Amino acid sequence: MPTLNESFSVPNGQQSWAVVTDLNKLIPCVPGAKVLSADSPSKAQAEITVKMGSMGMVFTGPVEILSQDGTTAKIKANTREKGGQSNASGDVTISVSGNNVSISADAQVSGKAASMGEGTIVAVLTQLVKSFAGNLATA
Repeated sequence: MPTLNESFSVPNGQQSWAVVTDLNKLIPCVPGAKVLSADSPSKAQAEITVKMGSMGMVFTGPVEILSQDGTTAKIKANTREKGGQSNASGDVTISVSGNNVSISADAQVSGKAASMGEGTIVAVLTQLVKSFAGNLATA
């Protein structure tokens, strides 16, 4: 189960927090991701296109903000590849303190995607978080 812990700065922590707590704004900050439908700011169906090595995969599934306390949001995603050969789920904690953001993520990947190896999965997730950081800063 790959785990990531990343930190970065944003120009406006309050504005970033408003994005973090609204999946309609947060999901598009993730490279390759989009909202398919939203039940509320804290529950949505999402799709993400991910390139892992030479494979491109499209995952869809529910994303939910499980809790938020004013500085920290706990988010759960549970997706399945459109072709049905891989599953990916994750628990993500995003904290905003002033203009500093920290992300802790635990991912569970199975099927064809897992066959790429943990090193490749971590590299892909790390790149997603780095691109996400830039997108959050300008959202």
